[in-house]
Amino acid sequence: MNREPGDMATKEIQSWAYDEPIRSPFALPQGVLGRLAGRLMLWLNDPSELVALIGKQDSVLEVGCGPGGLLRHLEAESVCGIDPSPDMLRQAARHNRGRDVDLRLGTAADTGCPDRSFDVVVSVNNVAMWPDLEAGVHELCRVTRPRGRVLIAWHSATGRSPIARKNALPAEKLARIAHVLGEPTQRHELKNLTVLEKRCPG
Repeated sequence: MNREPGDMATKEIQSWAYDEPIRSPFALPQGVLGRLAGRLMLWLNDPSELVALIGKQDSVLEVGCGPGGLLRHLEAESVCGIDPSPDMLRQAARHNRGRDVDLRLGTAADTGCPDRSFDVVVSVNNVAMWPDLEAGVHELCRVTRPRGRVLIAWHSATGRSPIARKNALPAEKLARIAHVLGEPTQRHELKNLTVLEKRCPG
């Protein structure tokens, strides 16, 4: 079987959360390994608790939507997903076939969305891969409507899954995310996720 150059390569990412560059097919999924990572995300992640926390909304944006596992369960009139990986956007399009989902190339720091566009903006298991935490949080808040919510979720240290516990961020990193979000920030402990929630000023 012929493969395109770079099909088995993984790209290094500089992250605010780690001293060393991240080199993982889950960080910026591309090629064969990236597509396999996308399938694993769909298989391993149960979005039901997060869907319940988000609730029924007029509009929801998922930042770093990956293969679209959460998007296909959201109860919203308008659903948008952005991701820096074209491979993930193609998977998300397949897994949301028949649904009216707006999929765009973008990053946490540059969503490309207008100001005050969404009732809820959510990021799941990618905040620790952002190069610039402050820029990402600022952008998420910028595109959230007044009285809307920003939800940033990451693997839980007390999760039922050993994968969640292994990848959990230390307490000081979670505290930094909460600090950048600003007060008041509410914390939710789900089955395998720690979720930090900020309601934007009205």
